[in-house]
Amino acid sequence: MINVLIGDDHSVVRIGLKKILSGVSDIAVVDEAASAIEVLDKVRKNDYSVVVLDIAMPGKSGLDALKEIKTERPKLPVLILSMYPEDQYAIRVLRAGAAGYMTKDSAPEELVSAIRIVAEGRKYVSPTFAEILALNLDVDKEKELHEQLSDREYEVLCMIASGKTIGEVAGILFLSVKTISTYRSRILEKMHLKNNAELTSYAIQNHLVD
Repeated sequence: MINVLIGDDHSVVRIGLKKILSGVSDIAVVDEAASAIEVLDKVRKNDYSVVVLDIAMPGKSGLDALKEIKTERPKLPVLILSMYPEDQYAIRVLRAGAAGYMTKDSAPEELVSAIRIVAEGRKYVSPTFAEILALNLDVDKEKELHEQLSDREYEVLCMIASGKTIGEVAGILFLSVKTISTYRSRILEKMHLKNNAELTSYAIQNHLVD
């Protein structure tokens, strides 16, 4: 039996995932968590076959949790299930140690297949993204400017570039407006950009936003 821990801050998502997996004979959702802190606490206390984890969660992000899980439980497969398109985050999370990446609009049968694959110790990415991923992971090239950002800075970059205000980003990430403004300043400095317009233009040119 594949015992799964679901980590997502939206109860409706957790309920939906449990419903999808409830009819699968070899997979059981045995636990759930509403924050990255709770995910880490449960991983330290219990044994799971697979962790299905969201990226965008209040406080500590899913990416932060992923890195801690891989440090403490390196053999535990973590499947990232996110609202963000693959071309925004898949490479970053796989480099951080995730066993797979898929978006929340994926078909239910794809989720079941992905969980089985990572439970066997293999990597999962969608067929449509596999070629791009292979090229980016295998080719030794100079880092793009956005790859120099921390995971949280990258998350803020994508949100601002998609049109969200500082206040909206702060609300989504459960952080203060001052903190998000600090992240924005760091992003602009690291990427040698002057304002949100240049930031958005960069994100569009590099396919970080639709």
